[in-house]
Amino acid sequence: MGATRALGTTLTKGTTAAVTIGNLTSINGVEIKADTIDVTNLASAGGYKESIGGFKDAGEVSIEGFFDPATTANQTGLQDDLDDGTADDYSINFPTTPAWGWKFKGIVTGFKVGDAKMDGTIAFAATIKISGKPVLAVIA
Repeated sequence: MGATRALGTTLTKGTTAAVTIGNLTSINGVEIKADTIDVTNLASAGGYKESIGGFKDAGEVSIEGFFDPATTANQTGLQDDLDDGTADDYSINFPTTPAWGWKFKGIVTGFKVGDAKMDGTIAFAATIKISGKPVLAVIA
């Protein structure tokens, strides 16, 4: 059986003194896509379009969870990051043996707190745009 339960997956910010963003209920994965550049010309064989690879985009990582005043510095720190507009180091850490995860630079592009429903909790969400190439590797 090759499946691994997602329970225990974390999102951390920083490298030397990494801070875990707490009370998350979902972390959307990294999805890398590549653009193509059309290089079709009058000598293209068989009348088929030809392409070469273009820029790659690693997309965004969306997170959701429960707003928790006890961990509010970790959560609301993402609003400070949005205001700053600078890229920081992030890691998505999977509960595998050995420990694998994504490492990437990211810019916070969305921050939300306050969805409150009668039968629910106070929600928290953020979006992190990946800047540059993410790396999927064993986390030391």
